Amino acid sequence: MSDGEWSRQRAEAVRVQAERLAARQDAEHTRAEAMLRDFVAAAKTAGLAPEDLQVQGYGGRGTARTGLKGWYLRVDRTAGVSTDGDFYVLTAPVSLLDRVRGIRPDARRPPLILGAGGKDGESVPLADALDRLLPGWRPR
Repeated sequence: MSDGEWSRQRAEAVRVQAERLAARQDAEHTRAEAMLRDFVAAAKTAGLAPEDLQVQGYGGRGTARTGLKGWYLRVDRTAGVSTDGDFYVLTAPVSLLDRVRGIRPDARRPPLILGAGGKDGESVPLADALDRLLPGWRPR
């Protein structure tokens, strides 16, 4: 096998693996989005009061309001779901101006595991985080 042929085969194998990874990640995000939609519906039905979501500055350097209402998914308040079912990472650099005017974070596609890839003990399955907020919320 020539070097050129080997390189083409390796490039094709890498491309196929990347496509498979993207498809798997998309499927996980889709499942997490459905879970959040179901949770928000159950929370509204159960009368679980949403709260004002805030963004925390990196390293604990201040907070900024977001104009969003919802529920914090993590005890450390670094992730939340809005009453519209959108997922937000609630950490960012926060300037003095941000503290005054507020920040509008961008919604992101939710993961099935919050904090995956972080330090031991920092990852939490999304379903467990939602169960902590409203035990028994899942449709049977």
